[in-house]
Amino acid sequence: MSGPNPVLDPVRSPNIAPPPGATVTATGVEFAVYAGHADAVHLCLFDEAGTERAVPMARHSDGTWSTHVEGVRAGQRYGYRADGPWSPGEGLRHNPAKLLVDPYARAIEGDLSWTPEIFGHVVDESLLGDGTTRDDRDSAASVPRSVVLTDGFDWAGDRPPHVPWQDTVVYETHVVGLTRRLDGVPEHLRGTYAGVAHPVTIEHLRRIGVTSVELLPVHSFVSELHLAESGLTNYWGYNTLGYFAPHAAYASADDPQGVLDEFKGMVKLLHAAGIEVLLDVVYNHTCEDGSYSGPTLSLRGLDNRVYYRLDDEGRDQDVTGCGNTVDLTHPVPMRLVLDSLRYWVQEMHVDGFRFDLAVALGRGKDGEFHPDHPFLMALRTDPVLAGVKLIAEPWDVGHDGWRTGQLPPPFSEWNDRFRDTARTFWLPDLALDEAGRAGSGVHDLATRLAGSGDLFGRGHRSPLASINVVTAHDGFSLADLTAYDRKHNEANGEGNRDGSDNNRSWNHGVEGYDDVPAEVAAVRRRSMRNLLATLLVSSGVPMLRGGDEIGLSQDGNNNAYCQDNEIAWYDWNLEDWQGDLLETTAFLSRLRGEHVVLRQRQFFPGDPIDGDELAALHWHGPDGGVLTPEQWQDGSTRTLAVVFDGADVGDSRLLMVLHGAAEDARLTLPRQADVAGWNLLWDSRFERPEQVPQETVPTGGTYDARAASFAIFEGRP
Repeated sequence: MSGPNPVLDPVRSPNIAPPPGATVTATGVEFAVYAGHADAVHLCLFDEAGTERAVPMARHSDGTWSTHVEGVRAGQRYGYRADGPWSPGEGLRHNPAKLLVDPYARAIEGDLSWTPEIFGHVVDESLLGDGTTRDDRDSAASVPRSVVLTDGFDWAGDRPPHVPWQDTVVYETHVVGLTRRLDGVPEHLRGTYAGVAHPVTIEHLRRIGVTSVELLPVHSFVSELHLAESGLTNYWGYNTLGYFAPHAAYASADDPQGVLDEFKGMVKLLHAAGIEVLLDVVYNHTCEDGSYSGPTLSLRGLDNRVYYRLDDEGRDQDVTGCGNTVDLTHPVPMRLVLDSLRYWVQEMHVDGFRFDLAVALGRGKDGEFHPDHPFLMALRTDPVLAGVKLIAEPWDVGHDGWRTGQLPPPFSEWNDRFRDTARTFWLPDLALDEAGRAGSGVHDLATRLAGSGDLFGRGHRSPLASINVVTAHDGFSLADLTAYDRKHNEANGEGNRDGSDNNRSWNHGVEGYDDVPAEVAAVRRRSMRNLLATLLVSSGVPMLRGGDEIGLSQDGNNNAYCQDNEIAWYDWNLEDWQGDLLETTAFLSRLRGEHVVLRQRQFFPGDPIDGDELAALHWHGPDGGVLTPEQWQDGSTRTLAVVFDGADVGDSRLLMVLHGAAEDARLTLPRQADVAGWNLLWDSRFERPEQVPQETVPTGGTYDARAASFAIFEGRP
């Protein structure tokens, strides 16, 4: 029978390997796992009392081991044990004393206990060792179990929204943080998959124009040793144990099948509301840490030499900063990742992926990044995966790791240049800049507004390849960008050494939120509105960091990866100014949706220099005149006006005036043919959109701009 989980004939040729994982058949379950360098592999079945039964598995010619067990059904708990060479210098770390999680497990049950037994090598009481001597103690009591599940679910009526890229507004959020404190969501559903899809949550997402929810990692994961020792947990989830199993702790259900069904139910309900589900996925490394220091939980015990990038002495070739880079130059781990991606699309109905440290996935055997890497080519040509949204974090920590703009289509990419430019323009600490020349002129800002053609203008790409970000989970929140000059990560227990020191933030003269003068608070709020407007009107695809629309603060923590608490959870008890910010976000999102000229599929035609009459963008200075080449590069220029000409796409003309100077100014608005005047639509000087007066400025007339403000006008014929 067809489908992702067919009923199989248990009688097979020994040279034909069954599909990996646990597949329910008419009479039992067929188990298959790759362990190419092992001498023996046993399937370990556990009954309700925890008693283990070992079943020997047969080897196939491709290194896969399999067995069919009659009478076993869905719900069976199991694991693997692999015996073979222990030769760390060759990268071989087989240890039959260690119970291993199935890499293809659809569900993983139980917690990891940080005991010496989970390490394949001998460690001391501090769980440290040199990684060379094999530890023969049984790990079964300390590690999770894989669980056999079926794929049945009532998807009737589910239709993926298939939101076009040009209409997409991404909302990056955490499953727990989004609803953990959200009134209206029942207590038992808060912080769960079901909570994400609750009508109260969906109403909020639709209110601010979200089309696509991007969830921080939901693959089953565990917390690192240093966090467990300090009483913290891995909140973000970038420490994957299983690439097929949804993280069980995020479900209100307490049984494995219920967890799977709850995730699917979340997707179905979001789809019904017209909202896509994108997953932040971590295929560049796993939770097993370094070969000589980490535990043996799954891939390492099955075939360390195949699954991870190792040098000739069996040590990690690390380009992720986590010690164990998955080796996608080998077909076995590449198949694991591709099978996982297809599973989440076909069986779980998700709509796309954001690839963490995507450059690591495209490094060849020579260690260099290759846009034509076989894995990237597979994503581009696979009939399932080529049709979903693919987003890259275009860097890793290896040699020459910054690759923004260099991923092949159809990838879109997080645009860190957009982030840095927007922050530099709107958050210059002028008190520390005697010349008042924060940044290098308006050229870079204009490039970002127009879709970052310098990065994405080649190779059949478009502005839609740019995922515009001002903030993301990794870094300051929007509110904290305006309130802190320095990170305050003491709660992480790492001596404030973690997290980036390059934040391009500005506290507006007061660090933090205590004893803030009213005038400082007002300017901070205007800075937030400026950044939101820049994000939502620029060409490209905007991504909102969840919580920024309500001014979420993390108390200056710019690396809250281990803060599963009030520091990172969204606080929905809003003060007046937070409600105002929410309304501003909703207004700007609606404005984007109403004007196709803000959602360009291609780069604007024409040369912006010297007033090309064919240009669809017209760039002007404070006097209303067309910017000269000298003004483009003059670092003292702090005002930029741009006309988005929508005539060719059946839209009106929109005028954006970005006044970044620290003083109020009287600006001349540009003259435009066929425009009699400029109707004011929005100005960041006002706390709420409805406070903006209905005002029309004659073409060539003057407008009094508040210091550090952003105004939007529409041309009146």
